[in-house]
Amino acid sequence: MNTEIKAVHFSLRDETKEYLDKKIARIHNAENMIVDLLFTLTKDKEFSAEVTVNFRWGVSIHQKETEFELNAAIDKLMDKLDQKIIKEKEKVKDKR
Repeated sequence: MNTEIKAVHFSLRDETKEYLDKKIARIHNAENMIVDLLFTLTKDKEFSAEVTVNFRWGVSIHQKETEFELNAAIDKLMDKLDQKIIKEKEKVKDKR
């Protein structure tokens, strides 16, 4: 699984990267299904956290969350992403 994290309009601190890595560890059970995990963290008036997930069977998922605090945006994003991955896993299992 390739993971890429981009920060736009601010520099990403090591603590934030470690926090995001901990959250990514929650989806370790789907690592063999995910090819790319692309994060974009943007700071305008508030923080925006986006992720694009590319699965090995060609499906892509895009999620976005906006919040005044970066960690809160990451939390919401990862909660939604976790649910989307579970849903996608179930779709693949149903097709087999």
